[in-house]
Amino acid sequence: MGSIRPVRPPGFGPAGSLCWVVTAAEADIRLDAWLAKRAEVGSRSRARDWIARGKVLHNQQEVTFDRAGVRVQEGDEIAVWMDRPGSSRPRLREVVTRRDALRIVFEDDSLLVADKPPGLLVEPLPGERSEVTLHDLVADHLRHGGPSRARAAGRAGGAGSPEALVVHRIDRDTSGLVLFAKNEPAQFALKRQFERRTAQRTYVAVLEGRLTPLEGTWQDHLVWDKTRLRQRRATEDDEPAAKEAVASYKVIEQMEQAAVVEIRLVTGKRNQIRVQAALRRHPLIGERIYRRGDRPSAAPPFERQALHASRLAFRHPRTGAHVHFEAPLPDDLRRLIAGLRRR
Repeated sequence: MGSIRPVRPPGFGPAGSLCWVVTAAEADIRLDAWLAKRAEVGSRSRARDWIARGKVLHNQQEVTFDRAGVRVQEGDEIAVWMDRPGSSRPRLREVVTRRDALRIVFEDDSLLVADKPPGLLVEPLPGERSEVTLHDLVADHLRHGGPSRARAAGRAGGAGSPEALVVHRIDRDTSGLVLFAKNEPAQFALKRQFERRTAQRTYVAVLEGRLTPLEGTWQDHLVWDKTRLRQRRATEDDEPAAKEAVASYKVIEQMEQAAVVEIRLVTGKRNQIRVQAALRRHPLIGERIYRRGDRPSAAPPFERQALHASRLAFRHPRTGAHVHFEAPLPDDLRRLIAGLRRR
């Protein structure tokens, strides 16, 4: 479970705050959804934004971003501390300065597809609010009149502005496509496709060494190590917590020291491609976590894991049409591959 850090404002409803008490009819609703129903808040994206900035108090305790989905109960005291020092303006300035990092591949009334640069988180880390994320940039874009905002509001019958709802995530240092929904029905429909493994996610990776065979399937059972904060291959003792991880791969270019590989995820576990490649002793170039310490790398130095989410395909949540999107390799990966060819 996420953490809730205690604060000591002067009683329920600190100066400059909006305050409510949850009624019996409102019990057992997600906190972010409950806040979105307040006229003073107006949307779930704004509620989550205020939670991320430390403005929201639940029974006089600050709610961190990972607790946005906590269920409220009758009698709970909810406050939004609008004037909380350090919670607003500096962060807004940071978002403004990073707006050029948002590269929109596609946008309509229901969804938005972004091409994320490496080094940018999709969402805040648990308990962390200081760093601008892709979610911040998408929410900012929608707040300031994204091209489909008026149409989306009209389609919803004026019920509110489009929201920035994450459908899936990629690692901070992985570049490429990330999908956002603009309303809860679209998010639910899209997430179901990921859960049922009908959405298609394809990556381009640069792996160390010469791969044989040139195509195949990786299948493992993984477990998340809560102490080391990484995936590892499951043992018999881990059986209840083990999760199946499946991916298919195809070498599209084999060089002397490395291979450019296309990888299609069947499942979508955290760090899945990184750990599965390393388990086969072909870690991604630039990999720092999933690498055997006794095997020095012969590959050239690279500042991140060489992994790019290149293609995404799924059924449109409103029309049912099959749609697909692509993101070209970023400049750093192009330079890496060109250098490996010369070697």
